[in-house]
Amino acid sequence: MKRRIEIGILYSRSGSYQLVSDACRLGAMRAIADINADRAQGIELVPVERDPQSNADRYATLCEDIFRTSSARHVIGCITSWSRKETIPVLEKAGGMLWYACPYEGFEANEHVVYMHACPNQHLVPLMAHVAPHFGANGFLLGSNYIWGWETNRVARDLIADAGGKVLGERYLRIGETDVSRLIDEIRVTRPNFILNNLIGTSSYAFLAAYRDLGREDAAFKPDTCPVISCNLTEGELPAIGETGNGHLSAGPYFAPRPAAFASSFEASAYASVQVMADVLSGDPDAGPAAFSKAFAERRFSTRLGPIAIDPHTQHATLPVIIGRIADGFFEVVSREEEVAPDPYLSRYDPAKVFGRRRLRVVS
Repeated sequence: MKRRIEIGILYSRSGSYQLVSDACRLGAMRAIADINADRAQGIELVPVERDPQSNADRYATLCEDIFRTSSARHVIGCITSWSRKETIPVLEKAGGMLWYACPYEGFEANEHVVYMHACPNQHLVPLMAHVAPHFGANGFLLGSNYIWGWETNRVARDLIADAGGKVLGERYLRIGETDVSRLIDEIRVTRPNFILNNLIGTSSYAFLAAYRDLGREDAAFKPDTCPVISCNLTEGELPAIGETGNGHLSAGPYFAPRPAAFASSFEASAYASVQVMADVLSGDPDAGPAAFSKAFAERRFSTRLGPIAIDPHTQHATLPVIIGRIADGFFEVVSREEEVAPDPYLSRYDPAKVFGRRRLRVVS
């Protein structure tokens, strides 16, 4: 008989970033169903689900509720870095673990969090290394007004300087804001070589639509001359963006082939999170942070994405790094590098190796 193990699911079912949240939830639920259907598995996963409704103040409360009202000690969830950081004190108090399936800005490591998506050396650094030589190094930085936008743009400032470029503007919108007219006006005047888009959800969709219109007015803002680049844009949001995304670039560990096992890297990462968690729990159903850290140090894990290693010191996954270009509803692969080890603090970052020893061209 299988042993039943309750696990928390903490994804919002509504709000401005619902599409991303839905993709993560789908991946987690698919993995739970597949594991439960596998007769060779000695465990049955029982989801204990809570819906924060995209309200950052509800994540910690609902995470605490999962731990208080069930036997769950593992939670698959959170989309924003804000919500992730809100849950960490709850995890520490309860001895629980959060499996985080979204890209993030780095500069964090906690034994109660497993970071299953990309950190800066797996998204922003390779994306900048690709863009600067091809388009120029002068950038305009956009972000939603919270941790992801602030910190990713902070790292981008350093990378742009290392590439020999300049930051021509840095602007933020509150989450969910769709009035992007002032951003478009400033980009029109400053004329950057690329725009780094760290907006999320509906703000990002509105900006891409307005930027498409700007490109129709002025060819300097077409994707092949001044692309919008992102570290968090996946296939799951392309239906909401439509043709306004064509030609723009994103980086991630997975882009869906045709036919695809997963619709986006968010779905794939959440699925892999449940797989790795279940792999350890099947041998030790009561495993906590210390047991998982030991398992991470001793082995690799077989997932639907291929073998995954997790650094036991930072609990970040080794991942592929893929740069994709949007093309009519999917991403065509521009470049791919296999098994890039995580470096969340950029302690091994070498600008000379990334950008070359000579200053890159800056297109004025």
